[in-house]
Amino acid sequence: MSRRILTELLARNDDHVASLDADAFADHRDGQRPPVVSVCCSDSRVSQEGMWAVDEPGFLFTAGNIGNRASAVVDGERVLDGSVAYPICHTDTDTLAIVGHTGCGAVGAALSAARTGEFPDEPGVRSDVEELLPIVQRGLDDPAISADDDASVRNQLVEYNVHEQVAFARGSDDVSDAAVYGFVYDFHRAYGERDGTAYLVNADGERDPATLRDLVDDDVAEHVATIL
Repeated sequence: MSRRILTELLARNDDHVASLDADAFADHRDGQRPPVVSVCCSDSRVSQEGMWAVDEPGFLFTAGNIGNRASAVVDGERVLDGSVAYPICHTDTDTLAIVGHTGCGAVGAALSAARTGEFPDEPGVRSDVEELLPIVQRGLDDPAISADDDASVRNQLVEYNVHEQVAFARGSDDVSDAAVYGFVYDFHRAYGERDGTAYLVNADGERDPATLRDLVDDDVAEHVATIL
């Protein structure tokens, strides 16, 4: 056990407590009505609350997994993941944000598996990578993915995976009344020069950048981009 890390965790929690307004939970103690559920890849470099500057409870319902997947397999059937279905069906959440990120290790592992047939040794990690493999294989067959170097191919597959996850979510009856947006969080400057920028790549299935820019105000139009 690391005394230093344990102490740091508790000290960071003190900082969190100090940052909260005295009435921060006043409207949330007995329930929640977050307007947004965000599904992001599990990665220490990608903070869901941080990327949206969320510093108060009640706004963002967070779900994370390897490869920012919106689905799960239950009794042999692919269904909307419970961490997404719960807020949409039970807390009046009406916006789903699916967020991939540049340099994604999960997509990279699925790309390696597609090329070599080799998977990570850990059963849980292998299972998650296997879930991404069909998407990566379809992406490799898509003429939109055209870069030659591995880093560019992986980042294009990251965006491709976001589109696939948006499409699955939109096909679920549970999401019929919710808006579904796809983003890529960029800290490799694959989309632009500002590290930490979330780029809008999909809105309810629409992928055309010009059309997407019409959906947002001019002062955030630079957040719309694609590398596909």
